Amino acid sequence: MFKHILKMFLKLLFTLVILGLLVLFVPRLVTGLYAHGRSYTASEVPGRGVAIVFGAGLWRDGSPTPVLEDRVTTAANLFFAGKVEKLLMSGDNRFVEYNEPEAMRQKALALGVPDQAIVLDYAGRRSYDTCYRAKAIFKVDQAILVTQAFHMPRVLYLCNHLGVESIGVVSDLQYYRKSTRLYWNIRELPATIAAFWDVHIGHPIPVLGDPIPILPENP
Repeated sequence: MFKHILKMFLKLLFTLVILGLLVLFVPRLVTGLYAHGRSYTASEVPGRGVAIVFGAGLWRDGSPTPVLEDRVTTAANLFFAGKVEKLLMSGDNRFVEYNEPEAMRQKALALGVPDQAIVLDYAGRRSYDTCYRAKAIFKVDQAILVTQAFHMPRVLYLCNHLGVESIGVVSDLQYYRKSTRLYWNIRELPATIAAFWDVHIGHPIPVLGDPIPILPENP
């Protein structure tokens, strides 16, 4: 009797583990396949009106992390190459002492990007919010998404499903530590599940406001 119960318990446990792994990894696989063919190098990417640059954290002194610096640098290179007209820099600014968009702006200005080419989104608290607001507030219909390879599948899936026809340029310009890359990729597993939930089930509404069209053809 005991052996029979133990056998049933182990079968149930095995089934739950398999289901858990499927829930954890399948969304990541789906977004990876979705992103295939939608990511380009900076030199090969077709032109778009807007590049969307996603926030990626600040140091304690308010300066951008290397990951964020690479994103801004890549976006600036796209601007100088004539691939985009505007850089939409979206990040978190819930606290006075934490201002991702302004740090991104200062980095872009230091690289020579003119201030009139920079648009700041202070309410890009999550990637979902950034994509949603790009369409709802800034009236972006098409965009080049600028972020690292680990993040690209999720944002391509998000933005395209939220009405912004998007392609991506990977901004891995420097070597990142293996431990850091491992952390990012593990973090993407639950983040991608959350993205699926938000797009297909939850449909949360981020912070909104009056429309601010970026391009003149988007009145």
